[in-house]
Amino acid sequence: MQRVKYQQRDNPASEGRLTELFRVLTGSTVASGVVLGIGDDCAIVRPRGSPDDLLLTSDLLIENVHFRLSTHRPEDIGWKALARGLSDIASMGGQPRWCLLSLAVKTGCGERWIDAFYRGFLELARRERTALVGGDLARADKIVCDIMVCGAAPRGKALRRDGAHTGDVIYVSGLLGGSALGLSKGATRTARRRHLRPEPRLSLGRFLRQRATAAMDLSDGLSLDLHRLALASGLAAEITAPPQFPGATRDQALNGGEDYELLFTAPLSRRLPAEFEGVPITRIGMMRKGRAGAVTLDGAPLDPLGYDHFRNICC
Repeated sequence: MQRVKYQQRDNPASEGRLTELFRVLTGSTVASGVVLGIGDDCAIVRPRGSPDDLLLTSDLLIENVHFRLSTHRPEDIGWKALARGLSDIASMGGQPRWCLLSLAVKTGCGERWIDAFYRGFLELARRERTALVGGDLARADKIVCDIMVCGAAPRGKALRRDGAHTGDVIYVSGLLGGSALGLSKGATRTARRRHLRPEPRLSLGRFLRQRATAAMDLSDGLSLDLHRLALASGLAAEITAPPQFPGATRDQALNGGEDYELLFTAPLSRRLPAEFEGVPITRIGMMRKGRAGAVTLDGAPLDPLGYDHFRNICC
C-alpha cells in the first residue's frame, strides 16, 4: 500500500492530524458537486440546479464518554444527540431539514428507556422542524448514538472556518463554561440544564450568515476550537478572557467544552448587537498575522487544551 504524505500544518491535536490525513486520503475521490469536504463542522454539497447548498454533518454520542446513565436521563440523552448535530448546522448559518439516527442500546435499556430517549430527541426535532427520516437500531455492550443531520443554506453563503481575515474581530455567543460546571458536584440547576440540554444557536447562525466571515461551534472548548479556526484561516488569534457562566472557572470557560455556543469573526467595521434573541454576543479579541493557529490570551500563549478524543494516543 502506498504511503500518503500530507501537511501536518503545525496542529498539536492528534484528532486534527487524523482529520487532515483523512482529508488528504479522500481528496482524489471527491465527487462532483462537493463544495467543501472533510475538515469543517459540515460538508457542503451543491445539487445541480438548486438555489441552496446542502449541509451534511454526523456526530457520535457514546456512553461513559459523553454521558453516564447515573447522571443523564434517557430523554436528555436523546435531546443532546440531536442538539450536537444541529449545532454544526447552526455554525454554518444553515436551516436543518432532515436527520437520521442510529441507536445501539445495551441489555437493561428496554422499551421504556428507548421510548423516553426518542421523546427527548423528537421534542427538539419538532421544535426545530427537523424531520427524522430513518436510521438503525441495534444491541451493543454500551449505548451509542450516531446522528446525521442535513440542512441547507443559500448557494455560496454557508459560513466556514477558513474565512477570517487579518483585523477581523473575534466574538463568542453566550456564556462559556456552563456545561463543564454542570458536571461538577453541587452544580446549580441552571448549570446542570446547560450540560444536559444544550441549545443549538440556529437563529443566530442564520443571522450571522450575512455578517460573519468565519464561524464554528464551541464543542471542544474555546482554546482548542479557536486554534482550529485560526489554523483553517491561516492566521493567529489574540483574545482576552471570555465571558464566564455564573460559577464557572476561567479554566472551564476556556477548556471545558460542550457549550455549543458560536465562535465567529466579523470585520471591525461591522457593528453587531450586544445580544441576539436574549443571547449575549461578546467581543473577545482579534485575528492577526502570525503563525497559523497560534492563540494568545492577554498576551501569553494559550495552549489548545480542550477535549480531544485522541490526544496522547496517536503516534
